[in-house]
Amino acid sequence: MVKLGIIGGSGLYEVTGFRRLKEESISTPYGEPSGRYIVAGFEEAPGGEGPAGLQVVFLPRHGAKHSIPPHKVNYRANIWGMRAMGVERILGINAVGAVDPGLPPGSIVLPDQAMDFTQGARESTFYDGKDVVHIDFTDPYCPQMRPVLQAAAQAEGIAVSRSATYVCTNGPRLESRAEIEFFRRSGGHIVGMTGMPEAALARELQICYAAICVVTNFAAGVSSAEKLTTTEVVETMAKSTASVMALIKRALSLMPGQRNCPCKDALSGTRL
Repeated sequence: MVKLGIIGGSGLYEVTGFRRLKEESISTPYGEPSGRYIVAGFEEAPGGEGPAGLQVVFLPRHGAKHSIPPHKVNYRANIWGMRAMGVERILGINAVGAVDPGLPPGSIVLPDQAMDFTQGARESTFYDGKDVVHIDFTDPYCPQMRPVLQAAAQAEGIAVSRSATYVCTNGPRLESRAEIEFFRRSGGHIVGMTGMPEAALARELQICYAAICVVTNFAAGVSSAEKLTTTEVVETMAKSTASVMALIKRALSLMPGQRNCPCKDALSGTRL
């Protein structure tokens, strides 16, 4: 059975269109995750295609009532808990700001690269003890999952941007105009506060990871807006929920049962 982990971001606190099966609380060596893990499924893939009985394991990254800010999310516990639930693939859903003016609010982006500006501010590795481990992070997102997401978007008629660099900042404040300009000149296309170290932690546990990013606003200085608000983030994400869930469902039905990607062997040759 293909079991996909979904970590929901701002404005996505439950999986709509799936039948809730059970909830589980997980304790980890790294503390408590953001909430209970919700196991849900649907009996038939979209269009009657694919196997029945597909399941997802859902976790709201910020908690069910959005009580956890991005810099306080226990990323290590969240990812560890996903593995404890038997998840081998994770799909992170992120609300992001557009650094690239060609990505207006409502755009759906499948990033293929990432820049992490949270280094040192967050617990970002499982290997901070005796083991010295250096994972390869040349391609942060699973090369098997991304084409499946692209094929799912095409099948559903959902327009997506297939290549982008995600810039992760620590928050909780939004970025300055100068910072966004720096990110743009450095090759960034979208900016958010939760994509890292989530993706790297998944790689350390040899879990496949990909992201669906919803552009909820233009970043500072990209548009003529005088002020950025969190209200527009949640409202835009709510409007995009149907498309995101349709994309997830189709991708789940298309996902191969076997993993044929480097993610499953990510720890090979990494220890000194």
